[in-house]
Amino acid sequence: MELLALKPLALAVLAAVGYGVATIGMKLASAEWTAVALALIILGFLAATQSEVVLMRTVPLSELYLIIIALETLIVLTYAYSIGEGLEPRDWTGGALIFAGLAIVSH
Repeated sequence: MELLALKPLALAVLAAVGYGVATIGMKLASAEWTAVALALIILGFLAATQSEVVLMRTVPLSELYLIIIALETLIVLTYAYSIGEGLEPRDWTGGALIFAGLAIVSH
């Protein structure tokens, strides 16, 4: 399937997941560089880059980044929680502010 055929929301999700996967790879690499960590970083950034390039043709940049950052925040905070990293009130507040910003600019 060609990337152009995907709807903007699906591409935004793909970009956010790509960034989330790359972040997970970086977290793994922070403990030890492995082939899995490197593969996650490369594949995540490739997916994110390809999705964003296509999205930038039709979606205003200001909206695009808030959508992707909001989705990526949800992915990364969920991952951090799942591996036992405590989430402080500051983390929850930061995430909430990102979602509030998304709500403000959405149509």
